[in-house]
Amino acid sequence: MTAQTGTDDAVYQMPPEEVVAIVDAPATPAVSLSPNREYMMLMHRAGLPGIIELAQPELRLAGIRINPRTNGPSRASGFTGLALVDMANGEEIAVSGLPDDASIGSVSWSPDGTRFAFTNTTLDAVELWMGSVASRSVSLVPDIQVNDTYFGSSLSWHPSSEILYVRAVPAGRGDAPEPELAPRGPVIQENIGRSAPARTYQDMLSNAHDEALFEYYFTAQIKEVQVTDFTRREVGEAGIIRSMSPAPGGAYLMVAFTDRPFSYTVPASRFPVRTEIWDTDGNVVETVAEIPLQNEIPIGFNATSVGPRSITWRNDAPATVVWVEAQDEGNPRVEADTRDLVFMQEVPFTGAPDVLARLEYRFSGIMWGHGELALIRERWFDNRNERLWRVAPDNIRGSQLLVWDRNYEDIYNDPGSPQMRVSDSGNMVLNTDDSGFGIFLTALGASDEGNRPFLDRLDLTSEQTERLWQSASPFYERVVTMLDNTGSQVITLRESQTVPANYFQRDLSADTEIALTQFEHPNPDLRDVRRELVTYERADGVPLSGTLLLPPGYDPETDGRLPLMVWAYPREFRSADAAGQRSDSPYRFVNIGYWGPQWLITQGYAVLDAATMPIVGEGDKEPNDTFIDQLIMNSEAAIDAVADMGIADPNRAAIGGHSYGAFMVAHILGNSDLFRAGIARSGAYNRSLTPFGFQREQRTLWDDTNLYITMSPFFNAHNIKHPILLIHGEADNNSGTFPLQSERLFQAIQGLGGTARLVMLPHESHGYRARESVMHMLWETHRWLDKFVKHADELTEAN
Repeated sequence: MTAQTGTDDAVYQMPPEEVVAIVDAPATPAVSLSPNREYMMLMHRAGLPGIIELAQPELRLAGIRINPRTNGPSRASGFTGLALVDMANGEEIAVSGLPDDASIGSVSWSPDGTRFAFTNTTLDAVELWMGSVASRSVSLVPDIQVNDTYFGSSLSWHPSSEILYVRAVPAGRGDAPEPELAPRGPVIQENIGRSAPARTYQDMLSNAHDEALFEYYFTAQIKEVQVTDFTRREVGEAGIIRSMSPAPGGAYLMVAFTDRPFSYTVPASRFPVRTEIWDTDGNVVETVAEIPLQNEIPIGFNATSVGPRSITWRNDAPATVVWVEAQDEGNPRVEADTRDLVFMQEVPFTGAPDVLARLEYRFSGIMWGHGELALIRERWFDNRNERLWRVAPDNIRGSQLLVWDRNYEDIYNDPGSPQMRVSDSGNMVLNTDDSGFGIFLTALGASDEGNRPFLDRLDLTSEQTERLWQSASPFYERVVTMLDNTGSQVITLRESQTVPANYFQRDLSADTEIALTQFEHPNPDLRDVRRELVTYERADGVPLSGTLLLPPGYDPETDGRLPLMVWAYPREFRSADAAGQRSDSPYRFVNIGYWGPQWLITQGYAVLDAATMPIVGEGDKEPNDTFIDQLIMNSEAAIDAVADMGIADPNRAAIGGHSYGAFMVAHILGNSDLFRAGIARSGAYNRSLTPFGFQREQRTLWDDTNLYITMSPFFNAHNIKHPILLIHGEADNNSGTFPLQSERLFQAIQGLGGTARLVMLPHESHGYRARESVMHMLWETHRWLDKFVKHADELTEAN
């Protein structure tokens, strides 16, 4: 291929019509269930936006991207319409009064399920709207501009359902700060002997003007809105409000502020935090914690901050604050018998807080039930273990009882996740049976035969488990939520190979059901696509699997062997047994999407999608110690499996992946001749640019320099002899996958005489959203594969 910096086709191109139809197929609506389980809300999705929408103004501040015109997130993907489904009979009810050209976000139900609120993003603001189930209509709340820049939702309901708290743009804040024509001095950062490692972050603050912009756009004022007449009042002081949360009893608000000093090396999530408890008039009752800038957190997946963290309300009590504190300096390399303490204290604070639990691993969540029951989960990355503890919050001197201690990579023996319900105050609590100690568990039900989701009841007193229901062929069905505390009334999501997922209200005891939705096949012309879950082994005996998709009507005896696309994403495991476990079902809906490789079946390819690429490190070995060797074994086994079925032509195979999958592609092409070409999207290829770790690697560049060189396809660019198509968003914000990564790999391959093509998509981030970008991505992929894979023999003869 001729070396060149531009091409004649550097305008947006369109793939074949049958691929365009896949992209433009109507998207399945999202759903949201009311807290009282009487209504389901259907939220209709928009199609892909045009590139003009992505080209709107954008500020990138402290790891967050915002639209300065709206004071909300940039590139927000809103819903276009809402409808209600009556759970009693499955009737769909239209909602009137919706805004024109709606871009709906942050849909939030009132705790009693009678009202709902949402935001609507216009060209220059984020509006607040309120809806009523009784009237089936919505109305604009006037004179409030929502500040939707920061973490989480900007809307919080009071437990009474009569008040909505809104994080709003302060009234009369003035114009945004302008940059000075000439700087006052240099930008200076300093470190004197302190260890402050950080992974690679994008979009950091870089100067005083960035700091001023961050403070201007992120400063918010809490406003209280009465839902009956939209009466409003300001509550408390304005500030950079990270979060706000009413106490379950309704008497207090927990408000977390971001304070100075800001940082140029870590994102806003690690800026100083001040957490306060207010009364409902905005007066400070307690200061829970003032956490300094977190720029010295050690490297490691169980590393955390020092001081109070995970500060929340106890969901089943009127006003009790719960938090966690590390006892090992937040450093997983420090030896410690107790790593985390879970504290609890009622407002107003008097005396010392109570210790609710002592954890040997790192705290990873708590589920509240009642005064005699809460469940606390702890996890540890190095051994992939998790424990679930049972505690009695109202009896802290009682025992901390072990519910389970297991390897969380072992999905075949996953007992499941406890089912939750919405309490009267609008908070999530455990759904327990009449005894108060029977909980309900749902899991995927992974097995050698594929996933068969189930619903179990676990008696925490007797430690006995009862299977209440399990999905059966020819369906793949899972419990979405429970409607009672016996396990008989549930809502499920059911699909088959030819029918997309739909919601059902089921009575398991009477074996009756009501269809709540009737979503149609998005691509009826592809209803007869053949889908098969295939299993095979790699050379060392580790079981592998993938989803094989074939064109409609394909017959290997009459149609011959097909070119093959293998699409994958490497994952690390600590044991071969866990790596070999299957995690799919033969009864899933055959959804032909455009983001992955499935659409290629319309172009005459066999597709092995989600081909497992386990990287195993057992004993003292880390997975990445033999990363490349295992990639090659996985790849050989994948090609052989489909070739041995008489379907794939092993001499016309391609490999593809996105992000870490793109990293995989470059490695495989540089270390084998298994594939004719590769598709690498938004990858990272030079690990010296991510020196403090990447993916699941905890060692730094200075711990093992040779590892980082070996794990960098950039340093092996001279061996990438097969054609590689590199696609990257020019505005990639993912940690480590800087656009520079693809640019430099392309330049290396070009300089060394290899075959590569680099496509940089304007305004796109780590995933591509504009319709023009997606269509062009598909056109590039189709053209590349046809040239270098499907017609590879013709190309060889021509040369």
